Amino acid sequence: MRYLTIVRHAKATPAVAGASDFDRALSARGVSQCAQLRAWANDPEELGRFGPSVALVSAARRTQQTFEMAFDGTALVSSVEVTDAIYNGVRDVSADALLEALARVDPLNASLTLIAHNPSVLELLWMLTGEFAPEGFKTAGAYVVALVGEERIDRCAYESVTRYVPD
Repeated sequence: MRYLTIVRHAKATPAVAGASDFDRALSARGVSQCAQLRAWANDPEELGRFGPSVALVSAARRTQQTFEMAFDGTALVSSVEVTDAIYNGVRDVSADALLEALARVDPLNASLTLIAHNPSVLELLWMLTGEFAPEGFKTAGAYVVALVGEERIDRCAYESVTRYVPD
């Protein structure tokens, strides 16, 4: 069985007028959220059971920090690709654009992990599962979707398996 773990980056510092959104770092709360995600990702009974996966990470600073602090070197992730194509700050990134980016890195024989931005991640979750997170897609939230065998990820109905939402 393969899985897709969809992660919204952890809580970032507030936007500052005139400063680059792309360079926003994680806040103290975001660092704490990453510690909780890391504990789950290292636990073979929790999030770690859905690996090993190929991770696709937005090139924004906060998403890269989320990856590094929460997932780098864990059982969940075996390799990573960083791309600015899924960063929402320059243009709106649709759920279809996320799906296309995932399809490009999909090895067909391993799970996938996506670390990106809202509202794109929420739209992708909705598109793939029909599930609309009742509380929204909280920062550092991770939703796990069951994929179909060794078929390339595509626009179809997948089953939502579980979710992890740090405090």
